[in-house]
Amino acid sequence: MENGVIEAKYPIIFRQAEARELGQHLKTRQSVVLIGMKRVGISNFLRFFIYHKDIAKTYIADSKKHLFIPVDLNDLVELEVFPFWTLTLKRVVDTVEKSDLGKEVKKKIETLFLDSIQSQDLFLTIDSVRKSLVELVDNGILPTLFFIRFDRMKSATTPEFFANLQGLKDATSQKLSYVFTSSRSLDALDKDVFTKASLSVFSKDIYIKPAKREDTKIVFKTYEDRYKLKLSPEIERAFFDVVDGYVQYLQLALIYLHESRTPVNKKEVFFDSLAKDERIGLQSEELWDSLGEQEKTVLTKVVRKETVSSEDREKAKYLWDTGFLSEENGSLKIFSPLLDSYIGGQENKPSNHTIELTKKENILFNFLKENSNEICEREQIVGAVWPEVESLGVSDWAIDRLVARVRSKLKLQDSMYEIQTIKTRGYKLLSSERSAK
Repeated sequence: MENGVIEAKYPIIFRQAEARELGQHLKTRQSVVLIGMKRVGISNFLRFFIYHKDIAKTYIADSKKHLFIPVDLNDLVELEVFPFWTLTLKRVVDTVEKSDLGKEVKKKIETLFLDSIQSQDLFLTIDSVRKSLVELVDNGILPTLFFIRFDRMKSATTPEFFANLQGLKDATSQKLSYVFTSSRSLDALDKDVFTKASLSVFSKDIYIKPAKREDTKIVFKTYEDRYKLKLSPEIERAFFDVVDGYVQYLQLALIYLHESRTPVNKKEVFFDSLAKDERIGLQSEELWDSLGEQEKTVLTKVVRKETVSSEDREKAKYLWDTGFLSEENGSLKIFSPLLDSYIGGQENKPSNHTIELTKKENILFNFLKENSNEICEREQIVGAVWPEVESLGVSDWAIDRLVARVRSKLKLQDSMYEIQTIKTRGYKLLSSERSAK
Protein backbone atom coordinates (compact mmCIF):
# COMPACT_ATOMS: atom_id res chain seq x y z
CA MET A 1 0.00 0.00 0.00
CA GLU A 2 2.68 2.51 1.02
CA ASN A 3 5.99 1.50 -0.57
CA GLY A 4 7.74 4.44 1.06
CA VAL A 5 7.09 3.15 4.59
CA ILE A 6 10.25 1.42 5.86
CA GLU A 7 8.34 -0.62 8.43
CA ALA A 8 6.26 -2.23 5.65
CA LYS A 9 9.41 -4.18 4.74
CA TYR A 10 9.90 -5.63 8.23
CA PRO A 11 9.60 -9.43 8.52
CA ILE A 12 6.09 -10.47 9.53
CA ILE A 13 7.42 -11.78 12.86
CA PHE A 14 8.21 -8.21 14.07
CA ARG A 15 6.63 -7.65 17.53
CA GLN A 16 4.71 -10.86 16.97
CA ALA A 17 2.99 -11.00 20.38
CA GLU A 18 1.70 -7.42 20.15
CA ALA A 19 0.59 -7.87 16.53
CA ARG A 20 -1.27 -11.08 17.36
CA GLU A 21 -3.08 -9.50 20.32
CA LEU A 22 -4.06 -6.40 18.36
CA GLY A 23 -5.18 -8.50 15.39
CA GLN A 24 -7.44 -10.67 17.51
CA HIS A 25 -9.15 -7.61 19.01
CA LEU A 26 -9.74 -6.14 15.56
CA LYS A 27 -11.11 -9.45 14.31
CA THR A 28 -13.88 -9.19 16.92
CA ARG A 29 -14.26 -5.45 16.20
CA GLN A 30 -13.04 -4.52 19.68
CA SER A 31 -11.45 -1.09 20.07
CA VAL A 32 -8.00 -0.90 21.64
CA VAL A 33 -5.79 1.60 23.47
CA LEU A 34 -2.06 1.05 22.93
CA ILE A 35 -0.28 2.45 25.98
CA GLY A 36 3.44 2.96 26.38
CA MET A 37 6.12 5.32 27.59
CA LYS A 38 6.68 8.31 25.33
CA ARG A 39 8.52 7.49 22.07
CA VAL A 40 8.96 3.83 22.99
CA GLY A 41 8.15 2.79 19.43
CA ILE A 42 4.35 2.53 19.24
CA SER A 43 4.25 4.55 16.00
CA ASN A 44 7.02 2.35 14.62
CA PHE A 45 4.95 -0.75 15.45
CA LEU A 46 1.77 0.73 13.97
CA ARG A 47 3.43 1.69 10.68
CA PHE A 48 4.40 -1.98 10.42
CA PHE A 49 0.90 -3.15 11.37
CA ILE A 50 -0.96 -0.73 9.11
CA TYR A 51 1.16 -1.00 5.97
CA HIS A 52 2.60 -4.54 5.90
CA LYS A 53 0.71 -6.42 3.18
CA ASP A 54 0.47 -9.69 5.17
CA ILE A 55 -0.91 -8.34 8.46
CA ALA A 56 -4.60 -9.02 7.87
CA LYS A 57 -4.17 -12.60 6.67
CA THR A 58 -1.58 -13.39 9.37
CA TYR A 59 -3.03 -11.76 12.48
CA ILE A 60 -6.73 -11.14 11.73
CA ALA A 61 -7.21 -14.21 9.56
CA ASP A 62 -10.75 -13.76 8.32
CA SER A 63 -12.23 -13.43 4.86
CA LYS A 64 -13.54 -9.91 5.45
CA LYS A 65 -12.00 -6.81 3.91
CA HIS A 66 -10.31 -4.47 6.39
CA LEU A 67 -9.41 -0.84 5.77
CA PHE A 68 -6.87 0.75 8.13
CA ILE A 69 -7.20 4.55 8.37
CA PRO A 70 -4.26 6.23 10.17
CA VAL A 71 -4.95 9.64 11.74
CA ASP A 72 -1.70 11.04 13.13
CA LEU A 73 -2.69 13.72 15.64
CA ASN A 74 0.85 15.10 15.55
CA ASP A 75 -0.43 16.76 12.35
CA LEU A 76 -2.84 18.89 14.38
CA VAL A 77 -1.73 22.46 15.04
CA GLU A 78 -4.83 23.41 17.02
CA LEU A 79 -5.75 20.74 19.55
CA GLU A 80 -9.48 21.35 19.36
CA VAL A 81 -12.51 19.27 18.43
CA PHE A 82 -13.28 20.80 15.01
CA PRO A 83 -9.72 20.38 13.61
CA PHE A 84 -9.73 16.83 15.02
CA TRP A 85 -12.82 15.83 13.05
CA THR A 86 -11.67 17.69 9.93
CA LEU A 87 -8.35 15.82 9.99
CA THR A 88 -10.18 12.53 10.59
CA LEU A 89 -12.43 13.08 7.59
CA LYS A 90 -9.45 14.07 5.42
CA ARG A 91 -7.58 10.89 6.35
CA VAL A 92 -10.67 8.81 5.55
CA VAL A 93 -10.71 10.43 2.09
CA ASP A 94 -6.94 9.91 1.62
CA THR A 95 -7.11 6.23 2.56
CA VAL A 96 -10.17 5.52 0.43
CA GLU A 97 -8.55 7.24 -2.56
CA LYS A 98 -5.53 4.89 -2.34
CA SER A 99 -7.74 1.81 -1.92
CA ASP A 100 -9.22 -0.42 -4.63
CA LEU A 101 -12.77 0.70 -3.88
CA GLY A 102 -14.92 1.74 -6.84
CA LYS A 103 -14.95 5.25 -8.30
CA GLU A 104 -18.52 5.84 -7.16
CA VAL A 105 -17.67 5.22 -3.49
CA LYS A 106 -14.55 7.38 -3.73
CA LYS A 107 -16.49 10.22 -5.32
CA LYS A 108 -19.26 10.07 -2.72
CA ILE A 109 -16.81 10.27 0.20
CA GLU A 110 -14.78 13.04 -1.46
CA THR A 111 -17.98 15.06 -1.96
CA LEU A 112 -18.81 14.71 1.73
CA PHE A 113 -15.39 16.11 2.57
CA LEU A 114 -15.68 19.06 0.16
CA ASP A 115 -19.15 19.93 1.47
CA SER A 116 -17.92 19.89 5.07
CA ILE A 117 -14.92 22.08 4.22
CA GLN A 118 -17.15 24.65 2.56
CA SER A 119 -19.59 24.69 5.47
CA GLN A 120 -16.98 24.92 8.25
CA ASP A 121 -19.67 23.45 10.49
CA LEU A 122 -18.72 21.02 13.27
CA PHE A 123 -22.00 19.07 13.17
CA LEU A 124 -21.84 18.62 9.38
CA THR A 125 -18.19 17.51 9.58
CA ILE A 126 -18.93 14.83 12.19
CA ASP A 127 -21.97 13.75 10.18
CA SER A 128 -19.77 13.50 7.07
CA VAL A 129 -17.37 11.24 8.98
CA ARG A 130 -20.38 9.11 9.98
CA LYS A 131 -21.75 8.91 6.43
CA SER A 132 -18.29 8.05 5.04
CA LEU A 133 -17.81 5.19 7.49
CA VAL A 134 -21.35 3.90 6.90
CA GLU A 135 -20.66 3.99 3.15
CA LEU A 136 -17.58 1.83 3.68
CA VAL A 137 -19.50 -0.68 5.82
CA ASP A 138 -22.33 -0.81 3.26
CA ASN A 139 -19.71 -1.79 0.68
CA GLY A 140 -18.46 -4.71 2.73
CA ILE A 141 -15.50 -2.90 4.33
CA LEU A 142 -14.54 -3.09 8.02
CA PRO A 143 -12.89 0.26 8.85
CA THR A 144 -10.42 0.82 11.68
CA LEU A 145 -9.49 4.38 12.71
CA PHE A 146 -6.00 4.61 14.21
CA PHE A 147 -5.76 7.77 16.35
CA ILE A 148 -2.02 8.15 16.86
CA ARG A 149 -1.03 10.29 19.87
CA PHE A 150 -4.61 10.57 21.06
CA ASP A 151 -3.28 11.90 24.38
CA ARG A 152 -2.62 15.22 22.58
CA MET A 153 -6.41 15.75 22.69
CA LYS A 154 -6.49 15.66 26.49
CA SER A 155 -7.50 19.32 26.90
CA ALA A 156 -10.30 19.03 24.30
CA THR A 157 -12.07 15.93 25.59
CA THR A 158 -15.66 16.39 26.73
CA PRO A 159 -18.61 14.03 27.28
CA GLU A 160 -19.96 15.16 23.88
CA PHE A 161 -16.65 14.30 22.21
CA PHE A 162 -16.68 10.79 23.69
CA ALA A 163 -20.35 10.40 22.78
CA ASN A 164 -19.51 11.21 19.15
CA LEU A 165 -16.82 8.51 19.13
CA GLN A 166 -19.31 6.01 20.54
CA GLY A 167 -21.98 7.22 18.11
CA LEU A 168 -19.83 6.34 15.10
CA LYS A 169 -19.59 2.74 16.31
CA ASP A 170 -23.36 2.62 16.74
CA ALA A 171 -23.92 4.10 13.27
CA THR A 172 -21.78 1.36 11.70
CA SER A 173 -23.52 -1.39 13.71
CA GLN A 174 -20.33 -1.87 15.76
CA LYS A 175 -18.32 -2.68 12.62
CA LEU A 176 -16.00 0.29 13.18
CA SER A 177 -13.00 -0.23 15.47
CA TYR A 178 -10.69 2.34 17.01
CA VAL A 179 -7.03 2.03 17.89
CA PHE A 180 -5.86 4.85 20.15
CA THR A 181 -2.24 5.40 21.16
CA SER A 182 -1.42 7.18 24.39
CA SER A 183 1.21 7.36 27.09
CA ARG A 184 -1.58 6.77 29.65
CA SER A 185 -4.93 4.99 29.71
CA LEU A 186 -7.96 6.97 28.52
CA ASP A 187 -9.41 7.33 32.02
CA ALA A 188 -6.10 8.90 33.10
CA LEU A 189 -6.59 11.59 30.44
CA ASP A 190 -9.97 12.58 31.92
CA LYS A 191 -11.65 10.27 34.42
CA ASP A 192 -14.91 12.26 34.25
CA VAL A 193 -15.16 11.83 30.46
CA PHE A 194 -13.68 8.35 30.06
CA THR A 195 -15.14 6.59 33.08
CA LYS A 196 -13.96 3.09 33.97
CA ALA A 197 -17.51 1.79 33.55
CA SER A 198 -17.86 3.14 30.01
CA LEU A 199 -14.35 2.05 28.98
CA SER A 200 -14.97 -1.52 30.15
CA VAL A 201 -17.21 -2.05 27.11
CA PHE A 202 -15.67 0.55 24.79
CA SER A 203 -12.00 -0.48 24.56
CA LYS A 204 -9.27 -2.77 25.84
CA ASP A 205 -5.79 -1.70 26.95
CA ILE A 206 -2.62 -3.19 25.44
CA TYR A 207 0.70 -2.12 26.95
CA ILE A 208 3.58 -1.74 24.50
CA LYS A 209 6.90 -2.19 26.29
CA PRO A 210 10.40 -1.63 24.89
CA ALA A 211 10.99 -4.12 22.09
CA LYS A 212 12.58 -7.52 22.66
CA ARG A 213 16.15 -7.98 21.46
CA GLU A 214 15.17 -9.77 18.24
CA ASP A 215 12.70 -6.99 17.35
CA THR A 216 15.22 -4.28 18.22
CA LYS A 217 17.67 -5.89 15.80
CA ILE A 218 15.11 -5.58 12.99
CA VAL A 219 14.80 -1.83 13.60
CA PHE A 220 18.57 -1.53 14.03
CA LYS A 221 19.26 -3.27 10.72
CA THR A 222 17.03 -0.83 8.84
CA TYR A 223 18.88 2.22 10.13
CA GLU A 224 22.30 0.55 10.07
CA ASP A 225 21.90 0.17 6.31
CA ARG A 226 20.76 3.80 6.00
CA TYR A 227 23.78 5.17 7.88
CA LYS A 228 26.20 2.58 6.45
CA LEU A 229 27.58 1.71 9.88
CA LYS A 230 29.99 -1.11 10.63
CA LEU A 231 30.20 -1.75 14.36
CA SER A 232 32.60 -4.05 16.15
CA PRO A 233 30.95 -7.00 17.93
CA GLU A 234 31.74 -5.38 21.31
CA ILE A 235 30.13 -2.04 20.40
CA GLU A 236 27.15 -3.75 18.80
CA ARG A 237 26.49 -5.71 22.02
CA ALA A 238 26.93 -2.52 24.04
CA PHE A 239 24.55 -0.74 21.67
CA PHE A 240 21.70 -3.18 22.35
CA ASP A 241 22.39 -3.19 26.09
CA VAL A 242 22.18 0.60 26.17
CA VAL A 243 19.08 1.25 24.04
CA ASP A 244 17.35 -1.93 25.29
CA GLY A 245 14.40 -1.84 22.91
CA TYR A 246 13.57 1.84 23.27
CA VAL A 247 13.28 3.10 19.70
CA GLN A 248 14.09 6.77 20.33
CA TYR A 249 17.34 5.92 22.13
CA LEU A 250 18.15 3.51 19.30
CA GLN A 251 17.66 6.15 16.61
CA LEU A 252 19.58 8.83 18.52
CA ALA A 253 22.44 6.43 19.26
CA LEU A 254 22.70 5.54 15.56
CA ILE A 255 22.76 9.22 14.63
CA TYR A 256 25.51 9.81 17.20
CA LEU A 257 27.60 6.98 15.71
CA HIS A 258 26.96 8.30 12.21
CA GLU A 259 28.14 11.77 13.23
CA SER A 260 31.17 10.54 15.17
CA ARG A 261 34.37 11.47 13.35
CA THR A 262 36.45 8.85 15.11
CA PRO A 263 35.45 5.19 15.46
CA VAL A 264 34.06 4.20 18.87
CA ASN A 265 35.77 0.98 19.94
CA LYS A 266 35.26 0.77 23.70
CA LYS A 267 31.86 0.26 25.31
CA GLU A 268 32.70 2.52 28.27
CA VAL A 269 33.54 5.40 25.93
CA PHE A 270 30.42 4.69 23.87
CA PHE A 271 28.13 4.79 26.91
CA ASP A 272 29.73 7.90 28.45
CA SER A 273 29.47 9.74 25.14
CA LEU A 274 25.80 8.86 24.73
CA ALA A 275 24.97 9.78 28.32
CA LYS A 276 26.49 13.23 27.73
CA ASP A 277 24.79 13.78 24.36
CA GLU A 278 22.31 16.66 24.68
CA ARG A 279 19.67 14.92 22.54
CA ILE A 280 19.80 11.78 24.68
CA GLY A 281 19.63 13.92 27.82
CA LEU A 282 16.58 15.78 26.54
CA GLN A 283 14.85 12.49 25.73
CA SER A 284 15.61 11.11 29.19
CA GLU A 285 14.26 14.31 30.69
CA GLU A 286 11.04 13.94 28.68
CA LEU A 287 10.57 10.42 30.04
CA TRP A 288 11.26 11.59 33.58
CA ASP A 289 8.93 14.57 33.22
CA SER A 290 6.09 12.30 32.01
CA LEU A 291 5.97 10.48 35.35
CA GLY A 292 4.06 11.21 38.52
CA GLU A 293 5.78 11.91 41.83
CA GLN A 294 5.16 8.41 43.20
CA GLU A 295 6.60 6.87 40.03
CA LYS A 296 9.66 9.11 40.24
CA THR A 297 10.13 8.12 43.87
CA VAL A 298 10.11 4.41 42.98
CA LEU A 299 12.64 4.85 40.15
CA THR A 300 14.89 6.86 42.45
CA LYS A 301 14.73 4.04 45.01
CA VAL A 302 15.74 1.55 42.33
CA VAL A 303 18.73 3.69 41.32
CA ARG A 304 19.77 3.96 44.98
CA LYS A 305 19.18 0.20 45.40
CA GLU A 306 16.70 0.84 48.17
CA THR A 307 13.77 -1.45 49.01
CA VAL A 308 10.63 -0.98 46.96
CA SER A 309 7.59 -1.91 49.04
CA SER A 310 4.41 -3.63 47.88
CA GLU A 311 2.62 -0.32 48.44
CA ASP A 312 5.13 1.37 46.13
CA ARG A 313 4.45 -1.27 43.51
CA GLU A 314 0.72 -0.73 43.70
CA LYS A 315 0.92 3.06 43.46
CA ALA A 316 3.48 2.98 40.63
CA LYS A 317 2.02 0.01 38.73
CA TYR A 318 2.40 1.98 35.49
CA LEU A 319 6.19 1.49 35.65
CA TRP A 320 5.82 -2.30 35.42
CA ASP A 321 2.95 -2.21 32.92
CA THR A 322 4.91 -0.07 30.45
CA GLY A 323 8.31 -1.69 30.98
CA PHE A 324 10.10 1.14 32.79
CA LEU A 325 10.91 -1.54 35.38
CA SER A 326 11.40 -5.29 35.18
CA GLU A 327 12.65 -8.06 37.43
CA GLU A 328 16.09 -9.50 36.71
CA ASN A 329 17.70 -12.12 38.94
CA GLY A 330 15.52 -11.05 41.85
CA SER A 331 16.38 -7.35 41.45
CA LEU A 332 14.52 -4.46 39.86
CA LYS A 333 16.07 -3.07 36.68
CA ILE A 334 15.34 0.16 34.80
CA PHE A 335 14.90 -0.65 31.11
CA SER A 336 17.94 1.34 29.91
CA PRO A 337 21.17 2.34 31.65
CA LEU A 338 20.83 5.72 29.90
CA LEU A 339 17.71 6.55 31.92
CA ASP A 340 19.29 4.99 35.02
CA SER A 341 22.30 7.30 34.57
CA TYR A 342 20.07 10.34 34.01
CA ILE A 343 18.10 9.71 37.21
CA GLY A 344 21.28 9.19 39.20
CA GLY A 345 22.68 12.40 37.77
CA GLN A 346 19.64 14.38 38.92
CA GLU A 347 20.65 13.94 42.55
CA ASN A 348 24.25 14.92 41.90
CA LYS A 349 23.42 17.96 39.79
CA PRO A 350 24.99 21.13 41.28
CA SER A 351 22.59 23.77 42.55
CA ASN A 352 24.36 26.61 40.71
CA HIS A 353 23.49 25.70 37.10
CA THR A 354 25.54 27.33 34.38
CA ILE A 355 23.86 30.11 32.43
CA GLU A 356 25.92 29.44 29.32
CA LEU A 357 23.89 28.12 26.40
CA THR A 358 24.38 24.50 25.37
CA LYS A 359 24.92 23.58 21.71
CA LYS A 360 21.23 23.07 20.92
CA GLU A 361 20.19 26.09 22.98
CA ASN A 362 22.69 28.24 21.11
CA ILE A 363 21.43 26.99 17.73
CA LEU A 364 17.86 27.81 18.76
CA PHE A 365 18.78 31.28 20.05
CA ASN A 366 20.74 32.15 16.90
CA PHE A 367 17.89 30.95 14.68
CA LEU A 368 15.38 33.09 16.58
CA LYS A 369 17.80 36.02 16.48
CA GLU A 370 18.29 35.71 12.71
CA ASN A 371 14.50 35.95 12.44
CA SER A 372 13.98 38.61 15.12
CA ASN A 373 10.46 39.99 15.41
CA GLU A 374 9.15 37.27 13.08
CA ILE A 375 7.11 34.22 14.05
CA CYS A 376 9.24 31.08 13.88
CA GLU A 377 6.95 28.13 13.26
CA ARG A 378 7.54 24.89 15.13
CA GLU A 379 8.39 23.07 11.90
CA GLN A 380 11.03 25.73 11.10
CA ILE A 381 12.53 25.35 14.57
CA VAL A 382 12.77 21.57 14.18
CA GLY A 383 14.48 21.99 10.80
CA ALA A 384 16.99 24.48 12.20
CA VAL A 385 17.75 22.86 15.56
CA TRP A 386 17.25 19.15 14.87
CA PRO A 387 17.98 18.64 11.14
CA GLU A 388 19.59 15.27 11.89
CA VAL A 389 16.39 13.88 13.46
CA GLU A 390 13.77 15.88 11.55
CA SER A 391 12.58 12.80 9.65
CA LEU A 392 12.06 10.93 12.93
CA GLY A 393 9.92 13.65 14.46
CA VAL A 394 10.54 15.95 17.41
CA SER A 395 7.95 16.12 20.18
CA ASP A 396 6.12 19.28 21.24
CA TRP A 397 7.60 18.72 24.68
CA ALA A 398 11.19 18.77 23.37
CA ILE A 399 10.62 22.05 21.50
CA ASP A 400 8.87 23.73 24.44
CA ARG A 401 11.46 22.50 26.93
CA LEU A 402 14.40 23.78 24.88
CA VAL A 403 12.68 27.15 24.46
CA ALA A 404 12.02 27.27 28.23
CA ARG A 405 15.70 26.64 28.95
CA VAL A 406 16.85 29.42 26.60
CA ARG A 407 14.21 31.79 27.99
CA SER A 408 15.36 31.07 31.56
CA LYS A 409 19.05 31.55 30.74
CA LEU A 410 18.38 34.82 28.90
CA LYS A 411 16.72 36.13 32.07
CA LEU A 412 19.65 35.00 34.22
CA GLN A 413 22.02 36.73 31.81
CA ASP A 414 19.91 39.91 32.04
CA SER A 415 19.69 39.78 28.27
CA MET A 416 17.95 42.39 26.15
CA TYR A 417 16.15 39.58 24.34
CA GLU A 418 12.85 37.95 25.26
CA ILE A 419 11.15 34.93 23.69
CA GLN A 420 7.43 35.37 23.09
CA THR A 421 5.11 32.39 22.65
CA ILE A 422 2.74 32.55 19.67
CA LYS A 423 -0.09 30.18 20.56
CA THR A 424 -0.48 27.11 18.30
CA ARG A 425 2.24 28.37 15.95
CA GLY A 426 5.68 28.88 17.47
CA TYR A 427 7.87 31.58 18.98
CA LYS A 428 9.18 35.08 18.32
CA LEU A 429 12.34 36.75 19.65
CA LEU A 430 11.90 40.38 20.72
CA SER A 431 14.38 42.90 22.02
CA SER A 432 13.58 44.51 25.37
CA GLU A 433 13.07 47.92 23.70
CA ARG A 434 10.48 46.49 21.33
CA SER A 435 8.68 44.35 23.91
CA ALA A 436 8.33 47.38 26.19
CA LYS A 437 6.33 49.27 23.59
